[in-house]
Amino acid sequence: MSKKHLLALALMIGAAGAQAADNGLRIGIEAAYPPFAYKQANGELAGFDYDIGNALCKQMEVKCIWVEQEYDGLIPSLKVRKVDAILASLTITEDRKKSVDFTDRYYRSAARLVMKQDLQLGSDLSGLAGKRIGVQRASIHDRYATQVLEPKGAVVVRYTSQNEVYLDLQAQRLDGTLADDVILDQTFLKKPIGKGFAFSGPAFNDPAYFGDGVAIAVRKGDQPLAERFNRAIAEIRANGTYQQINSKYFDFNVYGE
Repeated sequence: MSKKHLLALALMIGAAGAQAADNGLRIGIEAAYPPFAYKQANGELAGFDYDIGNALCKQMEVKCIWVEQEYDGLIPSLKVRKVDAILASLTITEDRKKSVDFTDRYYRSAARLVMKQDLQLGSDLSGLAGKRIGVQRASIHDRYATQVLEPKGAVVVRYTSQNEVYLDLQAQRLDGTLADDVILDQTFLKKPIGKGFAFSGPAFNDPAYFGDGVAIAVRKGDQPLAERFNRAIAEIRANGTYQQINSKYFDFNVYGE
């Protein structure tokens, strides 16, 4: 190939890259997981994940294009290139690493059970026998409930969203739920719908199930994008932007130690 043709090819590649940057970064999110991601009354997205994502895009000088998905469709959408990344409270786990690559974490939390206040589970969780426990389908809580709580006699019931779980708890079609402790505290226990319920049993944080924090997922092998996110995460933590967003939603450091 002549130098002239090589130069033309380089210009075409450069133009394609510029066009991709102009088109923005398509980020998958599930808008049914308050306070991390939810819809406001006017239909606009809001939440910790949404604000963090916008701050990261601003730091990277790229436009955020938010693509709403149901939770169990996020990774498939990433793999078929409908989105470029997932920012939807996705926990880093060894199982998920087989399908996607992760950035550094941007927050950490534990899993907890919420049950009726007077229900006693026992130190071995034997009190779960026969109890109907709601989980969000395809979540880490679904996997833990299936592999750890079902053998103790729990009946695991799966839902598309955590909000559906809450409705069935209130209607007494469930005995409890397993989910993120921050979510349960802020969107259920502190709300009228959560009256009569409380955290039950220990915090669950086995790394084999709950990984090493929550991160952004990118396609396998897309280390350049992961590193861009990593730099931006470090930068918004250093310049105070992360702390401002943290304080908007939480009265504690959600990033963790």
